Amino acid sequence: MISRLKYPRYLNIKEEELDRRIEKAYKLLSSCEVCPRKCGVNRLEGEEGFCRSGEEVIVSSYNSHFGEEPPLVGNFGSGTIFFTNCNLKCVYCQNYPISQLGNGNKVNLSELAKIMLALQKRKCHNINLVTPTHFVPQILRSLKSAIKMGLRIPIVYNTSGYDSVNTLKLLDGVVDIYLPDARYTDNEIARKYSAAPDYFEIMKKALKEMHRQVGDLMTDKIGIARSGLIIRHLVLPEGLSGTKKIMHFITREISPHTYVSLMAQYFPAYQAGQFPPLSRRINREEYKEALQAFKEEGLENGWFQKDI
Repeated sequence: MISRLKYPRYLNIKEEELDRRIEKAYKLLSSCEVCPRKCGVNRLEGEEGFCRSGEEVIVSSYNSHFGEEPPLVGNFGSGTIFFTNCNLKCVYCQNYPISQLGNGNKVNLSELAKIMLALQKRKCHNINLVTPTHFVPQILRSLKSAIKMGLRIPIVYNTSGYDSVNTLKLLDGVVDIYLPDARYTDNEIARKYSAAPDYFEIMKKALKEMHRQVGDLMTDKIGIARSGLIIRHLVLPEGLSGTKKIMHFITREISPHTYVSLMAQYFPAYQAGQFPPLSRRINREEYKEALQAFKEEGLENGWFQKDI
């Protein structure tokens, strides 16, 4: 039970076990299998695969962020660290200067640890790792240093959902809160718009593993997230995101108690203008249908937009 463990969860892991995880993670970089693409490049020698990342960590920005879900934000914000590059190529990415154009600065692992401590000093409620998938080995090594330096706030793994189960297992007992997207159910749509033809199968396995590790969302007495799973679902025009099927999967294969963030803020960013119907915002009826799908599947927990 979580109540019998130290909090955050990574304080329960012995240093020897964390070292073993780090060693195993770095082996994945030598013929890269960190994410489901398994590019096979030697990132330890500076080779780059689909994510255009070698061994060095690249960070775009870090700050106290107040635009996340309420249990992550609280009074003092979520301590976001935006990692540069991505293992998807979403044609509508709203953060495309970071994810696709590579805007950011290289940081060494000591600097990354100090960033975590700086966010804790600002009283952020958590360390929110945004698009961390391709840097998991480096994050683990940096986290070890941060713990020794006094890090004591939860880790949030904020991801597209396109994650390898083997890599996620290295994070068992390290990550407190998983914050994945559930983007598509149609693999052809996933291929066309995100270059991920196996997205649905990969995402389902990843989310199941995340829930196995942390369970349903748990908060403290003032409503701040302590541990658990929050799933984000961005509603796309003309049902491209497969909302009904996503909600069915969550209810039947994850948990009917899952917290879902049903997002209506889609707008045609980056190259979306070249891909109708992604060239327009969603309308009120489309979001209403998505909300209806949420309710019909028996889900009750989550956050919704009321002003669309």
